[in-house]
Amino acid sequence: MQTEEDHEHVKASGGVSANTFGVALIAFICVAIAISSSCNKGKNRSNGQNQPALKATSRHIPPDAWEAPDSTAIPVGKAGDMIRYGKELLAHTARYFGPNGSVAKISNGMNCQNCHLDGGRRLFGNNYASFIATYPKMNNRSGKIDQPADRIVQCFNRSLAGHAPDTNGREVRAMLAYLKWIGQGVKKGRKLFGAASEKLAYLDHPANPVKGKVVFVSKCKVCHGSNGEGLFAGDKKSYTYPPLWGEHSYNNGAGMYRIGNLAGFVKNNMPFGATYQNPQLTDEEAWNVAAFVNSQPRPHFDQRKDWKDLKTKPVDFPFGPYADGFSEKQHKYGPFKPIAAAQKVPTNKKS
Repeated sequence: MQTEEDHEHVKASGGVSANTFGVALIAFICVAIAISSSCNKGKNRSNGQNQPALKATSRHIPPDAWEAPDSTAIPVGKAGDMIRYGKELLAHTARYFGPNGSVAKISNGMNCQNCHLDGGRRLFGNNYASFIATYPKMNNRSGKIDQPADRIVQCFNRSLAGHAPDTNGREVRAMLAYLKWIGQGVKKGRKLFGAASEKLAYLDHPANPVKGKVVFVSKCKVCHGSNGEGLFAGDKKSYTYPPLWGEHSYNNGAGMYRIGNLAGFVKNNMPFGATYQNPQLTDEEAWNVAAFVNSQPRPHFDQRKDWKDLKTKPVDFPFGPYADGFSEKQHKYGPFKPIAAAQKVPTNKKS
């Protein structure tokens, strides 16, 4: 109606100069935009469904954050050769241990680097900053004291859904040499900003796999495939983008099968190009897409010997029995705050 009235007014003002007409037209457009904006704001206030989606915001990295040493500083000689070989093994694990591996055929075709990004160098990319410094340490999952080589074995058994390599062999020794080199100077017990993965604040409600699928389809499938099958590298021996579910993905005994671990990893690194400083997903989107990915089928790992002390089970461990009265579903998707309160463990908060 407003448009028709103004149109008739313009027609009646045929004798007005072109400049006057132009000014009047511009004024009319501004008024129309203001009215439209006011109406839309009213709709947004009255109907939450019309609210614009929350966006991830940029974040600051403190000056004392962990920074990986420069690879060009790896020393020359035999010691440096072992470090470089270890780096190569972690970056292209499948070439050596995959289904067509040159050393042994004992893994699913994924690379360690698929979960430990940039060879374990990336801030909050599940990096290796504190790896060596934390060992030997008590592993509540196994109930025993672990050495660094034990952790490599667990990754092969769970994340690579395969079998343990020879821990006395050259390959494992090379991996350990690289892990020691990349964590140089990190003292045991020191808290580093950016080490391993970020622990996101718990949601007040369960993570939603259905909403997570929407995020996956719009943000993730271009790299990981419509069916989470991943993308093979040119050599057809390993993955450029790893499978997120299915027979060649991590099994349900892997650390990534806990959605708290996966959500923190996703938030800081996914989709491609995301970083801690400039994430592309909100916390809730990260939780939801983690819930969707871990709702999909994958290999099973026998975990009957895990977590002998039920009180040490993480709040997001998705298999019972538990020391509390919460269901497996709530332990898998949340909400986790009530579980944490019952276990009297610290509740994840925004840092």
